[in-house]
Amino acid sequence: MYSGEVDLEALSGGLDLYRTLESGQTYLWRRTDGAMYGGAPAPDEWYYTVVDGAVVRVRSRNGVLEWESSTEAGPLVRRLLRLEDDLEAIVAAAPDDPLLDEAYATHRGMRLVDDPPFGTLISFICSAQMRVDRIHGMVSALARQYGEPVAFDGATYRAFPTPERLAAATEDELRELGLGYRAPYVVRTAEMVADGEAHPAEARELEYEDAREFLKRFVGVGDKVADCVLLFSLGFDQAVPLDTWLKTAIEEHYPDCDRGSYAATSRALRERFGGEYAGYAQTYVFHHLRTQD
Repeated sequence: MYSGEVDLEALSGGLDLYRTLESGQTYLWRRTDGAMYGGAPAPDEWYYTVVDGAVVRVRSRNGVLEWESSTEAGPLVRRLLRLEDDLEAIVAAAPDDPLLDEAYATHRGMRLVDDPPFGTLISFICSAQMRVDRIHGMVSALARQYGEPVAFDGATYRAFPTPERLAAATEDELRELGLGYRAPYVVRTAEMVADGEAHPAEARELEYEDAREFLKRFVGVGDKVADCVLLFSLGFDQAVPLDTWLKTAIEEHYPDCDRGSYAATSRALRERFGGEYAGYAQTYVFHHLRTQD
């Protein structure tokens, strides 16, 4: 076993691991107590994921981020949790805005994630009209049913399924796992990747709006899902997914950003949120509105 620690005080802006991994950005991590998206932090519990066949576990307590893995995962942990981001500078550069100021102050230390593109793509195809806990449940069910088993530290973990494995699943099987009408979208998208027709990672080399259009070639992917994949797995920090919560924010706080179409409205809100790191602002506002009492 490999292990290591990261001093959270040494990170610009710190790290709130609970908010980072349970804010609706990622569905590829799980928690050892099985209570992911259950509504309360648990500092002694590990979060874990499987990346390229390696199990990675992390937990944050007593001012330290601890990690354990089946490989030397220090650089991987830093990438997955974006520990190199200068969070203080990102917050300081944000425009003066009451809602955004409140969100940044309330959820200090929440970072964007950098998840694997294929798993992220399938996760957000599953996200349509679903609460975050239900989405996580569907993605976890896919891993249990179709993911490769990986042994680590006396336990067996499941990787997210490969495109080939999901492409071989039937729509009826996926419906039995709770995917409903999303089942054919998942199968067809997996087939596209498995057959070499397209891979979401290819969008990384494109300009932002071209990248969004590229991802929309996958079955079940519209503007919002494409923006989520760009923001949470491909490094497009300017992406602003317009989900129900952001539409509420536009209605109540930014009515002048409503331009009548997804592309124009997203562009206007992106400019309002400061451009380069507008996706950070979006994620904070999303989580803030979703968790308000």
